Amino acid sequence: MKRIGVLLSLIFIFVAGLAVTGYVSATPSAEFQEINGELFDDWGICRTRGFGEDGFYQISETTFRPVIAFESLGEDAALAYSLGEQIASEYPDQLQRAEAVFSFVRDRVNYTTDIDQFGYDEFARNADELATVIDQDGVGYGDCEDSAVLLAIVYKGAGFRSAIVAGSGHTASLVYLPDYTKANAVFELAGEPGWVWAEATGKKNPLGWVPKEFIGVQIAAYEISAEALVPSKPPTAPPTAITDKTSSVQPFPFIGIIGLLFLISLFRRRRAR
Repeated sequence: MKRIGVLLSLIFIFVAGLAVTGYVSATPSAEFQEINGELFDDWGICRTRGFGEDGFYQISETTFRPVIAFESLGEDAALAYSLGEQIASEYPDQLQRAEAVFSFVRDRVNYTTDIDQFGYDEFARNADELATVIDQDGVGYGDCEDSAVLLAIVYKGAGFRSAIVAGSGHTASLVYLPDYTKANAVFELAGEPGWVWAEATGKKNPLGWVPKEFIGVQIAAYEISAEALVPSKPPTAPPTAITDKTSSVQPFPFIGIIGLLFLISLFRRRRAR
């Protein structure tokens, strides 16, 4: 395997009262409220906008915090998390389990743009909402952030550490799998190697396949855990990326703070591979 190490700055936010909210179950949002043409869920998170303190990814000028993932963790864990637990019980081998989780999401979520499915340029669903559709119909529909959030939550339920990454025009998941040897690139988060890219938007993608445009470039990463479901301003420290010295791929020069337009482009439509 061609081993490529990429250092991603890992954004940790520890909030007092983790997973303490007014809701005890991360079931699909019972009711959406429209405010100024945007839809907000039961947790007060805007589903039609990724940026801002109440956006589903809380994009700021420098970074992001995928708050929508917290709707399916901790005390709010429900169907998506339990799917991971079920897969874990069926696959005691860690590597086989990791591939089984990936295959489940890749094969059960058909890539569909938000405008085609919901009539909005953006409309993010939490992991339990998408998992419920899959449970009822055998298949679900979503774009890159829908697949990334579902993957990250199912991986947590299956006993893995997971993260969400945001790059120009795209988002995906990472899973901590240091013994996995099939990936075409291996990532380091905050100096910790062993993170594997999970790209579920293409039916032929294997676990560990990384689009070449995300190798050796600056990219933001956020390891998910149960956090408070409240609007919150993400930290201002910009993410950085440095290619490992053992790699033949050279890093792009560090360009400082990532601009707002760069991260907003995360949610422009990307064709499924």
